[in-house]
Amino acid sequence: MAKSSAYDEELRRACEAAIESTKQKVAFSIRVVKGRGIWGKSGKVKHMGKARVLAISTKSKGQRTKAFLRVLKDSTGGELEAAKLYKLKHLSKVEVITNDPSGCTFTLGFDNLRSQSVAPPQWTMRNIDDRNRLLLCILNICKDIMGRLPKVVGIDVVEMALWAKENTPKVTNQRTVQDGQPVARTVSESDLNVTVEKELVSQAEEEDMEALLGTYVMGIGEAEAFSERLKRELLALEAANVHAILESEPLIDEVLQGLEAATNCVDDMDEWLGIFNVKLRHMREDIESIETRNNKLETQSVNNKALIEELDKLLERLRVPSEYAACLTGGSFDEACMLQNIEACEWLAGAVRGLEVPNLDPTFANIRAVKEKRAELEKLKTTFVRRASEFLRNYFASLVDFMISDKSYFSQRGQLKRPDHADLRYKCRTYARLLQHLKSLDKNCLGPLRKAYCSSLNLLLRREAREFANELRASTKASRNPTVWLEASTGSGQNVNAADTSTVSDAYSKMLTIFIPLLVDESSFFAHFMCFEVPALVPPGGVANGGKSGYNDDDANDDDLGIMDIDDNDSKVGKNSAELAALNESLQDLLDGIQEDFYAVVDWAYKIDPLRCISMHGITERYLSGQKADAAGFVRLLLGDLESRISMQFSRFVDEACHQIERNERNVRQMGVLSYIPRFATLATRMEQYIQGQSRDLVDQAYTKFVSIMFVTLEKIAQTDPKYADIFLLENYAAFQNSLYDLANVVPTLAKFYHQASEAYEQACTRHISMIIYYQFERLFQFARRIEDLMYTITPEEIPFQLGLSKMDLRKMLKSSLSGVDKSISAMYKKLQKNLTSEELLPSLWDKCKKEFLDKYDSFAQLVAKIYPTENIPSVTEMRDLMASL
Repeated sequence: MAKSSAYDEELRRACEAAIESTKQKVAFSIRVVKGRGIWGKSGKVKHMGKARVLAISTKSKGQRTKAFLRVLKDSTGGELEAAKLYKLKHLSKVEVITNDPSGCTFTLGFDNLRSQSVAPPQWTMRNIDDRNRLLLCILNICKDIMGRLPKVVGIDVVEMALWAKENTPKVTNQRTVQDGQPVARTVSESDLNVTVEKELVSQAEEEDMEALLGTYVMGIGEAEAFSERLKRELLALEAANVHAILESEPLIDEVLQGLEAATNCVDDMDEWLGIFNVKLRHMREDIESIETRNNKLETQSVNNKALIEELDKLLERLRVPSEYAACLTGGSFDEACMLQNIEACEWLAGAVRGLEVPNLDPTFANIRAVKEKRAELEKLKTTFVRRASEFLRNYFASLVDFMISDKSYFSQRGQLKRPDHADLRYKCRTYARLLQHLKSLDKNCLGPLRKAYCSSLNLLLRREAREFANELRASTKASRNPTVWLEASTGSGQNVNAADTSTVSDAYSKMLTIFIPLLVDESSFFAHFMCFEVPALVPPGGVANGGKSGYNDDDANDDDLGIMDIDDNDSKVGKNSAELAALNESLQDLLDGIQEDFYAVVDWAYKIDPLRCISMHGITERYLSGQKADAAGFVRLLLGDLESRISMQFSRFVDEACHQIERNERNVRQMGVLSYIPRFATLATRMEQYIQGQSRDLVDQAYTKFVSIMFVTLEKIAQTDPKYADIFLLENYAAFQNSLYDLANVVPTLAKFYHQASEAYEQACTRHISMIIYYQFERLFQFARRIEDLMYTITPEEIPFQLGLSKMDLRKMLKSSLSGVDKSISAMYKKLQKNLTSEELLPSLWDKCKKEFLDKYDSFAQLVAKIYPTENIPSVTEMRDLMASL
């Protein structure tokens, strides 16, 4: 049998070396396997874990000794290194795994592990003896140092004690003295690890157990004798008891006499106690009656005092101060008196709320005085709301009438006037707090007030926009550009690059710069002033419109009225869809009609220069992207309508230009480059100059429509004269590419059409060149084509025997086609030059023609060499040199 690793001194020294820095002593070490083994039916382990060393170490600190369980593993260098450390004072459970048939697998449970949900590792020993050695050592140390034992599951402690008693062999321990010579000493296993036999079962307990077991064995062997002895002892005890009772009779008589005397005394005492009890009961009843009367009087006094206090409070609530009553029923609404009106409103709102059930004791709610006072307050509220509403309606109308009557307030001839509502808003702010109190008193009164404000201010805004737009158009100097951009009838000398019309788009931009922030500010001010429960419309600093707001930078926070919300409900501002719908409906009344003046500027700009629609579209998109989709909905709708109108006007221009292009189709005879192709390049160049912001899509759509119509019209015109169709097409497609070369490099949409024109140009060139070549060398290439057709059906050797394809026919054809080949090539050049109006295209076309002819002749020469190997024809090199010399 192999020696246990518990006695391996080398292993213990390796463990001590691994934990040398901790100054701990190794008391026990043994090799184990860590992991979850899988056992088969035969009890053999199918899968084992990792090899580890368990070492029990101790460290003394003063009079205290600490014990540790260390897990060590083999390092790459062959030495042990510390892996984990457990404190034995936290050991709470030792459990032997039941599904291991050998009983060599156990777990150690510690109560200080962070994650109790993770199962503790399983340790597997080589045999039962090694398991018992380790567990006995752990239990001994726990008993000696901690004074307690952990819970042991799956193993009998008595069996372990018996095993420890039987397994105490003598082992030889080698120690090294200072001179280096090993000295053998014989020690028992108890020297290495303290046994737990005396701790688990003491000597006295063992002796008692043996005596009991011996008695139990004796009883089993002599059961009948033991029963007879017990019966005899029982009879003896009963006889002794009877004898003792008879001897104690005199004593019993004395006791009985004493009991009778005591009974008499108790009867007398009971009679006296009954008498006293009756008297005490009468006295108690009298005291309770007195206390009841006193309690009722005290309760009544307290209730009367509380009632007086409550009535005083109620009377204070029901009292209407005369100064507030006078202010509410007949006070003035002048600015000097507004502070008194606000105080009266606050008192009235508080008084009405104070008589409501949540704030008033429900027992007082049905008192007649309370009902009468509530009716009086309602009357005061109705009177005040009616007076204030009538005053505000008249006040709004008078403010606007005063401003409209002053002509110097609006734009005049030669002078553009920026609308200034600072004074109007300042005067309105005086009554902002009053409006909030009116809302808290009666929400229904705000509807008519909002309509009155919108109706009055709408007149002012429309007048300002109309005068500003009229003067803006009158003061803008720009010459009108012709809308006939692609007209074929226009003379070639006409200057289609019209004068600069940037002042038109600048005027439109100025209109937006002035009025869009104004309308947004008015919307925001109106929403706050008229107590709509919606989020803030604009951030501090004004409207985002691509940089500056352009309107009243000093008055960027005009919608801040400097007032606090009155009640808690108003302070909880949220996106109330119903309120938002009501606000947008009111804004429609406030700003409706002003869009007509914007439309007039757009139409005016279109008449002067239709291409300025591109610039205006970009300006509008920039303003539109700066608006939030919230209560300033009318402004977004206005900008959206402007964008749609500009797009519609530009589409109208595009349609007219496309119509001009289509009219070229109706001309009877056209040669050379069509006029609209260079004009389109000029138009595209100017359109690119006008693009601002996000107008790319608008222009790209126009390009797509223009070029599609141009190409379709070009193809239709070419079909009117098929004889010259290819020349016409290649010249126009070449002109399209030349005129748009620079723009196609920077505009993806034009680049797409550039490549489309390039493909059409190549196709037209190929067709035209093939026609010229076949015209001069028709017999040559027809002969080659016949050979190619026959090669699909018969072998090359049979072709010379076909009708018209004999060697004699070949020689005749070569003589007629190539006898004057230099003249034929010169004729091809002249024919190519004859109908070409664009002389700059001739060199490239002639190069294409030569290359195409040489390719075709090369194919013919290969066919001849294959079909007629004995025949000699001019080589391809000779033909190339001949064409190069011409």
